[in-house]
Parts: sequence; structure tokens; C-alpha cells
Amino acid sequence: MTSQSKLFCGILLLTVPTIQYGGYFLLTILSGKTNLPLTDFQKSMFRAGHAHAGVLVILALLVQILIDDADVSKPLELTLRIGFGLSAVLISGGFFAAAVGKNITKPTPLISILYLGIGVLAVSLIALGIALINSSATSPSAG
Repeated sequence: MTSQSKLFCGILLLTVPTIQYGGYFLLTILSGKTNLPLTDFQKSMFRAGHAHAGVLVILALLVQILIDDADVSKPLELTLRIGFGLSAVLISGGFFAAAVGKNITKPTPLISILYLGIGVLAVSLIALGIALINSSATSPSAG
């Protein structure tokens, strides 16, 4: 594991307590322990935002190791490392932002944050996938 991987993994791990707190807060809302008037749409969007945050941070942690093995330039390496973490923030944040407000029953214009995150994730996934395929084809142990 490179020092860059360690740095980004450390940063990503520091985001997990915020996801944990979000889960706790979501549980208090869904169990009725908090008197916060939310629509079913808002509850669904908050659930989705929370779930995506956890899954995408795990993905961002995993790809840090894969990026070490990809034969990419330093600028692309840094872009990929940032892209996966950023997509976790944008996608989960987009779910939350699109549902914030009073009596919201459909996505607000802030849903665009979610779509931006989807784009960042797609580009990052495709770029890393291609880089890993190219690296495997040019590695000495490729059979």
C-alpha cells in the first residue's frame, strides 16, 4: 500500500463516524423518538442517502488499493483517488439535499448534486477499469 493510499484511506475512514451518526439520527426519526415532521418521500430519500454513503465509502476505500496497481499518470491517480471519495459525498449528499425542506414530496432542484455525483462515479469507474485492464495486458506476469 502506497503512502497516497494510506492517506486517502485515513481520510475516508474519518468520514465513517458521520455516517454512523446519520444512521443513529435516521433510526430516531424512523422509530418516532424525534418529533420531526417528515414526509414518506423525505424518509425514503434520507434512507437512500445514508445507504449510499456507506456503500460508496467502502468502494472508495477498496479502489485506493486498486489504483496502486493501475498504470496511470500521477495527475490521473490523484483525480481517481479524489473522484471516488467525492462521488460518495455528492451522491449521498444529493439524496439529502433533494429532500430538505418542509413538506417535500418530490425532489427539489438540488437533485442535480446527485446526478453530478453519478457522473463523477461513472467516469472514475470507467477510467480505473480501463487503466487496470491496460495494466494487466502490459504487466510482465500477464499470461
